[in-house]
Amino acid sequence: DIVEKSEQKAKAEVELVETKESKEAVMLELEQLSNFNAELHQSCDFVIKNFELRQTARDEEVEALRQAKAILSGAKFEEFLQEP
Repeated sequence: DIVEKSEQKAKAEVELVETKESKEAVMLELEQLSNFNAELHQSCDFVIKNFELRQTARDEEVEALRQAKAILSGAKFEEFLQEP
């Protein structure tokens, strides 16, 4: 009976060590995920904060390109190509 109890105790101790190691690995992964989450949150905050500013800048660029296209569409390039 003592031998059986000793075997059970040894098995339980092995399980305990394996469980502690598994717990440490899970805690490390959880810490890494938490750090990644913080970095991602910071990045998203930056994008959201600057969205309006960036959208306005893109709209201005599109309008400038439309104006340039309109100017170039009406330009007479023959005058620029003639030799003096």
